[in-house]
Amino acid sequence: MSDLKVTFLQQNPIWEQVDANVSGILRHIENEHTEGVDLFILPEMFTTGFTMNPAPYADESRKKGVALMEEIARHWKCCVCGSIIVEENGIYFNRLYWVTEHGVKGYYDKRHLFTMAGEDRVYERGVQVLLVECKGWKIMPLICYDLRFPVWCRNRYDYDLQLFVANWPERRIQHWDLLLAARAVENQAYVIGVNRVGYDDGGVYHNGASQVILPDGQILHRITEKEQMVTISLEKERLTQIRQKFPFLEERDSFELYP
Repeated sequence: MSDLKVTFLQQNPIWEQVDANVSGILRHIENEHTEGVDLFILPEMFTTGFTMNPAPYADESRKKGVALMEEIARHWKCCVCGSIIVEENGIYFNRLYWVTEHGVKGYYDKRHLFTMAGEDRVYERGVQVLLVECKGWKIMPLICYDLRFPVWCRNRYDYDLQLFVANWPERRIQHWDLLLAARAVENQAYVIGVNRVGYDDGGVYHNGASQVILPDGQILHRITEKEQMVTISLEKERLTQIRQKFPFLEERDSFELYP
């Protein structure tokens, strides 16, 4: 396990415009490409925005969203993740795909659906965590509202990095900041939160606040307000030192979760 070079896009998605969003992401990659990236992260529902009207966009979102991630993964020889709308047998999911240069290697369906926006009435919740590896790092990717549920997020799997892709509004951004730091501290892992910016179709403003947090809760990098692509390295040695200095994970409680 060596240092991990991560790039993420704090995106301002165009509402329910799959082609425009895919093209916009490609423009960022062409203009701001960084050599040697290991992991590229896109926000929640990066092809459409956080829509509760999945039927007209599900098929296009899946095909073009996955194709985009596969193209990035092959070109950069890296891992790529982000969530999109997916339909299976008439059921819709807010699904995060994990893609490598060899194709799709796994997916995670959002467990905690945002009831205040009616997400639970439109999408089916997931029941399984996704654990993946990139360059020797064990990673647990989650989606937005999952951040509020520490039991689901708990480091029972010895992961090194937990990441959240999101559409988290500015009016609750204090919670976003506090909870990301809390997840890092209680799980002694790096945490990355990749959020969107701009207004959604309902006029709700998002200021981003995408960030990388050290396993002791310190903010390594944070950006707000504008669409921006960021590249940053996570240091393996820093993770090791923090865990060795205060090894409380060895005393964590055990428990079981049921669907």
